[in-house]
Amino acid sequence: MSIGVTLAAARNAAGMTVAQLSGRTRIRETVIYAIERDDFSLCGGDFYARGHVRNIAKTLGLDPDAVVHQFDEEHGGVPLPVRAAAVFQAESQIKLRERRSPNWSTAMAIALAIVAVFGVARVMSRPGENVATGADLKPNPVVPKSTASVTPSTHPKAAKPAGDLVTLRVKANKPSWLEVSDNKGKAMFRGTMRAGDTSTWKARKQLRVTIGNAGGVDLEVNGKHLGTPGKPGQLVRKSFGPEAAGSR
Repeated sequence: MSIGVTLAAARNAAGMTVAQLSGRTRIRETVIYAIERDDFSLCGGDFYARGHVRNIAKTLGLDPDAVVHQFDEEHGGVPLPVRAAAVFQAESQIKLRERRSPNWSTAMAIALAIVAVFGVARVMSRPGENVATGADLKPNPVVPKSTASVTPSTHPKAAKPAGDLVTLRVKANKPSWLEVSDNKGKAMFRGTMRAGDTSTWKARKQLRVTIGNAGGVDLEVNGKHLGTPGKPGQLVRKSFGPEAAGSR
């Protein structure tokens, strides 16, 4: 799945319009429309295109480094660094101030003053020290092991049965954007899986998944292989319970 399709699928999954995305990223709507069609001619060059792609991916909750890496792979790799000397030329020579040798006599005088102050402080603090006498020291009572009482422990809470556990395993055959959340809607993962990646998530009662490229992933729920959930480029939302057959 191309950069434009990935970003468009992520925007639709987030329920965001192009105008809203433009307001958050401060990128013109015409440029965003062009990027989602894999047209980067309005960006002003690969340097600015990479910046727009990173900004949009970060705003939509994708991994900006992974999306920029995909952009570099699709557009000839990372651009070569530009030497600063080739861009900036000094108009006038900069005069460096002559280094002066350190003033050792001043440093020695400061060190001696610090040592003197420290010694005076220690001498002044000795007469006022409070030393506990034998009458003031009270030993902590020790309870013999033989007579120590043991508070009966309460019965531990019974562990929750594992029968409501849902396990989802996703293998990406092609790059695809995913969002995985539990039954309370808390996001467990949000980002782009690259081709060849495999990830597993576990939750109780229910797992919900939104897939930006349904034809590019392979699903397995609770050990049951479900295959590809849709067509390439199709946005699909699925939820799975403890039984894979109960998904919708």
